[in-house]
Amino acid sequence: MSSLLRQTVEAHGGLERWHRLEMLTVKARFGGGLWGIKGQAEIMAHELAVTVQLHREWTSHLPFGAPDHRTAVTPGRVLIETTAGDVVEELLNPRASFAGHTLYTPWTPPQLAYFIGYGMWNYLTFPFTFTLPGCRIAELGAWEENGEIWQRMQVTFPDSIATHCPVQTYYVAPDGLIRRHDYDVDINGGTPGAHYFSGHATVAGITLPTEHRIFIRNADLTHEPEPLIVSIDVCDIEFS
Repeated sequence: MSSLLRQTVEAHGGLERWHRLEMLTVKARFGGGLWGIKGQAEIMAHELAVTVQLHREWTSHLPFGAPDHRTAVTPGRVLIETTAGDVVEELLNPRASFAGHTLYTPWTPPQLAYFIGYGMWNYLTFPFTFTLPGCRIAELGAWEENGEIWQRMQVTFPDSIATHCPVQTYYVAPDGLIRRHDYDVDINGGTPGAHYFSGHATVAGITLPTEHRIFIRNADLTHEPEPLIVSIDVCDIEFS
């Protein structure tokens, strides 16, 4: 483990504490322009309960499109079902369904479920997932932003993890917390994102951000304040 990764993992609660936990549930409100672009503003207009398994890439959202509908998302399958367990819709090999998509291509409900499923799992489990087998870490050096010097950490993910793109960059503040995350959204035509984290909270000894703001990243790594592509606000954090 690199020294920067070790500092970051410890600042977020440490691996020993993380491995004692199994599940995480939060309430999340989503905003920004992406959902309207994708034709899914109605589903995303409601507060969702998001549940993730910490040591397996699995995510569920409730409600999803109807009060009694929920999702179950893994890298290879999207399931929309009723709370009674009746299948509403299923999508296998979901990533392949995005071939040829751009930022302005509409999504079906299962495609939306896949995107917010793998996205929320990644956002709620870093930096602990960086220690998984197959993840490779490189330190890229310093970056100045918001009057602070942030250290940049590049993470290369294995194919077994569904995520935005194989190689992503995380910006670590002096306190060891991740404040920014750069990636290209492969299933969205490679749209470059600059994702900012704030409002960190500590629950069960684990620290995670409660405020997410995502903008389109410029070639020089800056971004414009508008448009806001996605916002996520998290509350009612519960580990088990």
